[in-house]
Amino acid sequence: MITGATAGFGRATAKKFAENGYNVIITGRRTERLDEVKKELGKNKGIKVLTLNFDVRKRYEVEDIINEMPDEWMNIDILVNNAGLAVGLDPIDRGNIDDWDRMVDTNIKGILYVTRAVVPFMVARKTGHIFNISSIAGKEEYENGNVYCATKHAVDSLSRSMRIDLLKHNIKVTNIAPGMAETEFSLVRFKDDRKRAKEVYRGVDPLTAEDIADVIYWCATRPPHVCINDITITPLQQANVHHINRRQ
Repeated sequence: MITGATAGFGRATAKKFAENGYNVIITGRRTERLDEVKKELGKNKGIKVLTLNFDVRKRYEVEDIINEMPDEWMNIDILVNNAGLAVGLDPIDRGNIDDWDRMVDTNIKGILYVTRAVVPFMVARKTGHIFNISSIAGKEEYENGNVYCATKHAVDSLSRSMRIDLLKHNIKVTNIAPGMAETEFSLVRFKDDRKRAKEVYRGVDPLTAEDIADVIYWCATRPPHVCINDITITPLQQANVHHINRRQ
Protein backbone atom coordinates (compact mmCIF):
# COMPACT_ATOMS: atom_id res chain seq x y z
CA MET A 1 0.00 0.00 0.00
CA ILE A 2 1.36 3.38 -1.04
CA THR A 3 -0.23 6.62 0.10
CA GLY A 4 0.03 9.72 -2.04
CA ALA A 5 0.55 7.48 -5.07
CA THR A 6 -0.72 9.94 -7.66
CA ALA A 7 2.58 11.81 -8.12
CA GLY A 8 6.24 12.02 -7.18
CA PHE A 9 7.78 9.43 -4.88
CA GLY A 10 4.48 7.59 -4.45
CA ARG A 11 3.80 7.12 -8.14
CA ALA A 12 7.39 6.08 -8.87
CA THR A 13 7.34 3.61 -5.97
CA ALA A 14 4.06 2.06 -7.14
CA LYS A 15 5.55 1.66 -10.60
CA LYS A 16 8.75 0.10 -9.24
CA PHE A 17 6.92 -2.53 -7.20
CA ALA A 18 4.43 -3.30 -9.97
CA GLU A 19 7.26 -3.82 -12.45
CA ASN A 20 8.67 -6.39 -10.05
CA GLY A 21 5.47 -8.40 -9.76
CA TYR A 22 3.88 -6.92 -6.64
CA ASN A 23 0.14 -6.35 -6.38
CA VAL A 24 -0.28 -2.75 -5.26
CA ILE A 25 -2.82 -0.65 -3.38
CA ILE A 26 -2.56 3.00 -4.39
CA THR A 27 -4.24 5.78 -2.43
CA GLY A 28 -4.79 9.45 -3.10
CA ARG A 29 -7.24 12.36 -3.03
CA ARG A 30 -7.54 12.82 -6.80
CA THR A 31 -9.70 10.13 -8.40
CA GLU A 32 -8.70 10.96 -11.97
CA ARG A 33 -5.01 10.72 -11.06
CA LEU A 34 -5.59 7.37 -9.32
CA ASP A 35 -7.31 6.01 -12.42
CA GLU A 36 -4.43 7.25 -14.55
CA VAL A 37 -1.84 5.53 -12.34
CA LYS A 38 -3.90 2.32 -12.21
CA LYS A 39 -3.99 2.23 -16.00
CA GLU A 40 -0.23 2.75 -16.16
CA LEU A 41 0.46 0.01 -13.62
CA GLY A 42 -1.95 -2.35 -15.37
CA LYS A 43 0.52 -2.63 -18.24
CA ASN A 44 2.49 -5.01 -16.02
CA LYS A 45 1.03 -8.43 -16.80
CA GLY A 46 -0.23 -10.58 -13.94
CA ILE A 47 -0.44 -7.93 -11.22
CA LYS A 48 -3.52 -6.53 -9.52
CA VAL A 49 -4.09 -2.89 -8.57
CA LEU A 50 -6.58 -1.58 -6.00
CA THR A 51 -7.32 2.15 -5.81
CA LEU A 52 -8.49 3.77 -2.58
CA ASN A 53 -9.71 7.34 -2.81
CA PHE A 54 -9.28 9.12 0.53
CA ASP A 55 -7.59 12.07 2.21
CA VAL A 56 -5.08 10.92 4.85
CA ARG A 57 -6.06 13.94 6.97
CA LYS A 58 -9.58 12.57 7.49
CA ARG A 59 -9.39 9.98 10.24
CA TYR A 60 -12.77 8.30 9.83
CA GLU A 61 -12.51 8.27 6.04
CA VAL A 62 -9.16 6.49 6.33
CA GLU A 63 -10.47 3.98 8.85
CA ASP A 64 -13.68 3.20 7.00
CA ILE A 65 -12.16 2.77 3.56
CA ILE A 66 -9.23 0.62 4.71
CA ASN A 67 -11.41 -1.58 6.90
CA GLU A 68 -13.87 -2.07 4.04
CA MET A 69 -11.25 -3.38 1.61
CA PRO A 70 -11.93 -6.82 0.11
CA ASP A 71 -10.47 -9.59 2.29
CA GLU A 72 -7.95 -10.56 -0.37
CA TRP A 73 -6.26 -7.16 0.05
CA MET A 74 -5.96 -7.22 3.83
CA ASN A 75 -2.62 -9.05 3.86
CA ILE A 76 -0.53 -5.94 3.33
CA ASP A 77 3.17 -6.79 3.34
CA ILE A 78 4.52 -3.28 2.81
CA LEU A 79 3.10 0.11 3.75
CA VAL A 80 4.71 3.22 2.27
CA ASN A 81 3.55 6.31 4.19
CA ASN A 82 4.42 8.71 1.41
CA ALA A 83 1.64 11.32 1.51
CA GLY A 84 3.15 14.58 2.72
CA LEU A 85 3.91 18.14 1.69
CA ALA A 86 5.47 21.50 2.46
CA VAL A 87 3.35 24.62 2.10
CA GLY A 88 4.85 28.09 2.31
CA LEU A 89 8.30 29.28 3.35
CA ASP A 90 7.63 32.10 5.79
CA PRO A 91 9.30 33.12 9.07
CA ILE A 92 7.47 31.98 12.17
CA ASP A 93 6.12 35.49 12.92
CA ARG A 94 4.44 35.71 9.51
CA GLY A 95 3.47 32.10 8.99
CA ASN A 96 0.13 31.18 7.47
CA ILE A 97 -1.71 29.16 10.11
CA ASP A 98 -3.82 27.37 7.49
CA ASP A 99 -0.56 26.19 5.91
CA TRP A 100 0.67 25.00 9.30
CA ASP A 101 -2.50 23.02 9.90
CA ARG A 102 -2.28 21.44 6.47
CA MET A 103 1.30 20.26 7.08
CA VAL A 104 0.63 18.96 10.58
CA ASP A 105 -2.56 17.18 9.51
CA THR A 106 -0.95 15.56 6.47
CA ASN A 107 2.63 14.90 7.55
CA ILE A 108 1.97 13.72 11.11
CA LYS A 109 -1.68 12.85 11.60
CA GLY A 110 -1.94 11.29 8.15
CA ILE A 111 0.87 8.83 8.92
CA LEU A 112 -0.70 8.02 12.27
CA TYR A 113 -4.19 7.44 10.87
CA VAL A 114 -3.02 5.18 8.04
CA THR A 115 -0.55 3.25 10.17
CA ARG A 116 -3.14 2.69 12.90
CA ALA A 117 -5.56 1.28 10.33
CA VAL A 118 -3.04 -0.98 8.58
CA VAL A 119 -0.60 -2.18 11.22
CA PRO A 120 -3.03 -4.53 13.05
CA PHE A 121 -3.09 -6.65 9.88
CA MET A 122 0.69 -6.94 10.10
CA VAL A 123 0.68 -7.62 13.84
CA ALA A 124 -1.81 -10.44 13.35
CA ARG A 125 0.52 -12.07 10.82
CA LYS A 126 3.74 -11.23 12.69
CA THR A 127 5.32 -9.76 9.58
CA GLY A 128 5.39 -6.56 7.57
CA HIS A 129 7.45 -3.54 6.59
CA ILE A 130 6.53 0.12 7.11
CA PHE A 131 8.27 2.95 5.26
CA ASN A 132 7.85 6.51 6.48
CA ILE A 133 8.93 9.19 4.03
CA SER A 134 10.57 11.90 6.09
CA SER A 135 13.11 14.41 4.76
CA ILE A 136 16.57 15.80 5.33
CA ALA A 137 14.48 18.54 6.99
CA GLY A 138 13.73 15.93 9.66
CA LYS A 139 17.45 15.83 10.49
CA GLU A 140 18.32 19.56 10.38
CA GLU A 141 16.50 22.88 10.51
CA TYR A 142 16.76 25.72 8.05
CA GLU A 143 15.58 29.31 7.91
CA ASN A 144 11.81 29.65 7.42
CA GLY A 145 11.43 25.85 7.47
CA ASN A 146 9.97 25.97 11.02
CA VAL A 147 6.71 23.96 10.89
CA TYR A 148 7.69 21.79 7.93
CA CYS A 149 10.95 20.87 9.68
CA ALA A 150 9.01 20.17 12.88
CA THR A 151 6.63 17.79 11.11
CA LYS A 152 9.47 15.89 9.47
CA HIS A 153 11.37 15.67 12.76
CA ALA A 154 8.17 14.14 14.12
CA VAL A 155 8.19 11.56 11.31
CA ASP A 156 11.81 10.74 12.11
CA SER A 157 10.95 10.25 15.78
CA LEU A 158 7.80 8.28 15.00
CA SER A 159 9.81 5.91 12.82
CA ARG A 160 12.16 5.10 15.70
CA SER A 161 9.25 4.72 18.11
CA MET A 162 7.35 2.43 15.73
CA ARG A 163 10.46 0.28 15.35
CA ILE A 164 10.59 -0.20 19.12
CA ASP A 165 6.85 -0.84 19.55
CA LEU A 166 6.69 -3.32 16.67
CA LEU A 167 9.95 -5.12 17.39
CA LYS A 168 8.23 -8.03 19.13
CA HIS A 169 5.96 -8.51 16.10
CA ASN A 170 8.86 -8.88 13.62
CA ILE A 171 7.75 -5.80 11.71
CA LYS A 172 10.39 -3.71 9.98
CA VAL A 173 10.26 0.09 10.01
CA THR A 174 12.40 2.23 7.70
CA ASN A 175 12.71 6.01 7.77
CA ILE A 176 13.57 7.51 4.36
CA ALA A 177 15.02 11.04 4.42
CA PRO A 178 15.54 12.51 0.93
CA GLY A 179 17.39 15.71 0.24
CA MET A 180 16.80 17.82 -2.85
CA ALA A 181 14.49 15.89 -5.17
CA GLU A 182 12.70 17.48 -8.09
CA THR A 183 9.04 16.43 -7.98
CA GLU A 184 5.91 18.53 -7.40
CA PHE A 185 7.26 19.30 -3.92
CA SER A 186 8.46 22.87 -4.53
CA LEU A 187 5.53 23.64 -6.81
CA VAL A 188 3.17 22.78 -3.94
CA ARG A 189 5.30 24.67 -1.42
CA PHE A 190 5.22 27.84 -3.52
CA LYS A 191 1.57 27.41 -4.50
CA ASP A 192 2.11 26.91 -8.25
CA ASP A 193 4.76 29.63 -8.59
CA ARG A 194 6.80 27.74 -11.20
CA LYS A 195 9.62 30.28 -11.40
CA ARG A 196 10.23 30.17 -7.66
CA ALA A 197 9.95 26.38 -7.58
CA LYS A 198 12.51 25.99 -10.37
CA GLU A 199 14.97 28.25 -8.57
CA VAL A 200 15.26 25.71 -5.74
CA TYR A 201 17.14 23.34 -8.05
CA ARG A 202 19.22 25.92 -9.89
CA GLY A 203 22.68 24.61 -10.68
CA VAL A 204 22.02 21.21 -9.15
CA ASP A 205 21.31 17.77 -10.57
CA PRO A 206 18.63 16.81 -8.02
CA LEU A 207 17.37 13.41 -7.07
CA THR A 208 14.43 12.05 -9.01
CA ALA A 209 11.34 10.25 -7.78
CA GLU A 210 12.74 7.11 -9.39
CA ASP A 211 15.91 7.39 -7.28
CA ILE A 212 13.83 7.29 -4.10
CA ALA A 213 11.69 4.43 -5.41
CA ASP A 214 14.86 2.42 -6.11
CA VAL A 215 16.04 2.93 -2.53
CA ILE A 216 12.67 1.93 -1.07
CA TYR A 217 12.58 -1.20 -3.21
CA TRP A 218 16.15 -2.10 -2.22
CA CYS A 219 15.32 -1.76 1.48
CA ALA A 220 12.16 -3.82 1.04
CA THR A 221 14.01 -6.69 -0.63
CA ARG A 222 16.76 -7.24 1.94
CA PRO A 223 16.85 -10.68 3.60
CA PRO A 224 14.25 -11.26 6.36
CA HIS A 225 16.83 -10.79 9.15
CA VAL A 226 17.96 -7.37 7.83
CA CYS A 227 16.18 -4.10 8.64
CA ILE A 228 17.40 -0.78 7.26
CA ASN A 229 16.25 1.53 10.05
CA ASP A 230 17.11 4.91 8.59
CA ILE A 231 18.56 6.21 5.35
CA THR A 232 19.37 9.77 4.22
CA ILE A 233 19.74 10.35 0.48
CA THR A 234 21.04 13.50 -1.18
CA PRO A 235 22.24 14.42 -4.64
CA LEU A 236 26.01 14.54 -5.07
CA GLN A 237 26.02 18.34 -4.90
CA GLN A 238 24.22 18.51 -1.53
CA ALA A 239 26.04 17.62 1.69
CA ASN A 240 23.24 18.81 3.98
CA VAL A 241 20.51 21.47 4.03
CA HIS A 242 23.07 24.27 4.31
CA HIS A 243 25.85 23.12 1.98
CA ILE A 244 25.01 22.90 -1.71
CA ASN A 245 27.58 23.11 -4.49
CA ARG A 246 25.64 24.84 -7.27
CA ARG A 247 27.06 25.24 -10.76
CA GLN A 248 27.48 28.91 -11.60
